[in-house]
Amino acid sequence: MLQLAEIFYSLQGEGTWTGTPAVFVRLAGCNLSCSFCDTDYALAFLAPVDEVVVRVRELGGECPMVILTGGEPLAQRETRALIEALRADGRRVHIESNGTLPADLPDDVWLTVSPKERLSPEMARRANEAKLIVDGRVPEEWIGAFPQSTRVFLQPEGNKPSNVALAVDAAKRDPVRLRLSLQTHKFIGVR
Repeated sequence: MLQLAEIFYSLQGEGTWTGTPAVFVRLAGCNLSCSFCDTDYALAFLAPVDEVVVRVRELGGECPMVILTGGEPLAQRETRALIEALRADGRRVHIESNGTLPADLPDDVWLTVSPKERLSPEMARRANEAKLIVDGRVPEEWIGAFPQSTRVFLQPEGNKPSNVALAVDAAKRDPVRLRLSLQTHKFIGVR
């Protein structure tokens, strides 16, 4: 049984895939307690893998992208079975992780890693993109943890103007390595 907070259909608002329709499967629980977390990942319901796949179909129809997020989606044992079931259903699986829990993921699974307190070197190497939260400072200590080929996005916490300014300045200083990622879904008023 999976522990879930919610399942909904919207647009990806951050990173490489901004603006792309996706079904979000928010798994409950997290192994960290970040002070700036803006996500309610409390347990709302339990469901077996096959029911989650059915719900994804109902909400998203033919939408190919499914984003597993949390909390920390890799903290649940059943997540691997969910990934396989969604892939078997023809879905393109994306995972948003804090990068603390090493996981052997299929090559076609897109992995976004957003480190907070610690980072598994294995997950940093595997990441397709990194999302670094700018909250009063740019967390430059994480940039070097990712291979040069990994896209590194700076995401201003809460889209606050002071955090945006810090992120913009950092991206301008390192235009090859860094990009700005605003939470566009919040600007346009969608989930």
